[in-house]
Amino acid sequence: MRATGFIGTVVLVLVMGFGVGPELPGSTDTASTDVRPAERPIDTNRASAYGAAAVPGHTSVAAERGRQGTSQWRLRKPAIKGQIEGYAHRVSVPSGERVKLKISTGAARFRVVAFRFGAYRGGLARRVWRSRMIDGERQRDPVFSPRRTRTVVAPWHSSLSVSTRGWSPGVYVFKLVASTGWQAHVPLVVRSRSTKGKVALMAPVATWQAYNDWGGYSLYHGPTGDRRSWAVSQNRPYPAPGAKQMLFGAMPVVVHAEQLGIPLAYLTNMDLATDGQALRGARGLVSMGHDEYWSLDMRQRVLSARRHGTNLAFLGANTMYWRIRTPTVGQGPRRDVVGYRSDAQLDPLYDKGSARTTARYRDPPKPKPENSLIGMRYECFPVEAPYRVVSPGWWGFRGTGVRRGDRYPGLVGIEADRVYPVPRTPRPLQILSHVTYDCGGVSTSAQSIYYTTRSGAGVFTAGTLRWTCALRDRCGSVTPPATGLTRGVTTNLLKAFARGPVGRRHPAHDNVARFHLPKQNQVPAS
Repeated sequence: MRATGFIGTVVLVLVMGFGVGPELPGSTDTASTDVRPAERPIDTNRASAYGAAAVPGHTSVAAERGRQGTSQWRLRKPAIKGQIEGYAHRVSVPSGERVKLKISTGAARFRVVAFRFGAYRGGLARRVWRSRMIDGERQRDPVFSPRRTRTVVAPWHSSLSVSTRGWSPGVYVFKLVASTGWQAHVPLVVRSRSTKGKVALMAPVATWQAYNDWGGYSLYHGPTGDRRSWAVSQNRPYPAPGAKQMLFGAMPVVVHAEQLGIPLAYLTNMDLATDGQALRGARGLVSMGHDEYWSLDMRQRVLSARRHGTNLAFLGANTMYWRIRTPTVGQGPRRDVVGYRSDAQLDPLYDKGSARTTARYRDPPKPKPENSLIGMRYECFPVEAPYRVVSPGWWGFRGTGVRRGDRYPGLVGIEADRVYPVPRTPRPLQILSHVTYDCGGVSTSAQSIYYTTRSGAGVFTAGTLRWTCALRDRCGSVTPPATGLTRGVTTNLLKAFARGPVGRRHPAHDNVARFHLPKQNQVPAS
C-alpha cells in the first residue's frame, strides 16, 4: 500500500550481500578493442571464462538445479546516485528472443553481466553471459509530461542487444559494472512459452512500477509540493541500485522453489495482461510478494484459471488492492501502468461508470473486492505482530512441528490482511493463523487462510508482506523459527500444487465463525 524505508533497508543489505565474493576478472578494466556496443553469447569452448556450461538452445528449468552458482551477482559498490543505471526494453522475453538494454553512465566504459537465480551450489545465482567492455555515455535527462497523466520517461536509445538463446526460463538480473567501479542492477524475467503442467511463478512487475519514483514521480508522490503521476512508464530505470523489489519479493521464492525439483514456469503479471493463454493448463500460480496492482485482464485470467482447477498462492499481503490499466502507448505495447488511485474521480473512465476505472477494487464504480479472489482484504499499514497458529492440523503445516498457539515474532508485517465474513468471501475458508494487534488506535486482527473451490483448486494467502523475505531469513524482526515455518509451508504448498487441484485431496475445513470477525472495516483509511 505504501512505500516504506523498511523494504529499502532490507533490500540494500540483500543487494550488497553478507560477504561479497570476488569481482569478475576485468570488470573494471578499461582496456578493450571493442569500439561499439556488443553482446557476447555463451561460448561452450570458453566455459571457464563465463562461469557457465550451457548448451546453446537448451532451456530446461530442471537442468539448472544443482549447477555451480556464484555470489558475484551482488553489488560491491551500489550506484545509489545514478553513476550507472539502465532498463530493459521489455520486462519479460521468451527464451531465445533478444532484449535491448538502455544504459546511462558517466563512466568511460562499462560491462554487463547476466545472472540467473536458482538452486545452485555455491551461490544464489549462475552467471550465464557477459559483454565486452562498452563505451559509456550519459543519456538524455528524463522527460516529464505534465498534462494528462504526468508521466516520466527516459527517452534513451539502446546501448546493446542481448540474445537469450539457450537461457532457461527464470528470474534474471543484469549487473552493470562501470569502469569507475560503480554497479547497478536491471531485472528481467525470461518467460516460459507454456505453463501447462507446471507451477507458474509470477513476478508482480506492475507493483514494482507503481512504487518506482525514478525521475521524481511515482503513483504515490511527486517532488516536494507537486502531485504524483497518474500513469508510470516502464521506459525508465527502477530506483537505484535497480532491483530492490525483485530481490525482496521474487528472488527468495525462486531460489526456494527451484530446490524442490517440481515443474516450474515463469512469467510476469504484465504477461497476464497481454496473453489470454498465459495460464492455460497451469497446475499452480504463485504470486511472489507484494502484488498490489492488477488490471481487470489479470484478474479475469486468474479467476478463469481457478475455475479450471489451477491452485493459487498469494505469498504477500495487500494483493489486488488497486485496479490499473495497461494501454498500448509510448514506445511499445502496454509499457505504461495507469493508476489514478485516490484521484479516481479524475480518471476519464470514472464518469462513464466503467469497471476499468483505476480506483480501489472494493470501490465504485462496479466494485469487485479483492477478497472474492484472495480470500481476505487489505487491512493495515504499518503492522508489527507475531504469526499465531490456530489450525495446526492443516495439511500445509505438516512436518513443521507447529502446535496450536505457537507464535512467530515479527512475521506479520509491514502490511497485513484480514478475513471479512461477507458474501463475496469464498467458502469453505479455513483460518490458519490469527493474531490481534493495534492499527491506528483500533484493535483489529490478521490472518493467513486457505480455501477450496468446486473445481478442486486450493488457494493460500499468507496475509503478510514478510512471508517471502522470511524464506531467506533476511527481514526485520523475523526469527529463524519463522524462517523454518515459511519454508516448510511453502514446500508443502508447491509440491502439492504440482500434483494438480489440491482441494480434491485437501478440502478446506471452514472455521471462520470461531473468530467473530467484524464485517466492516473499522481501522482508519489507508
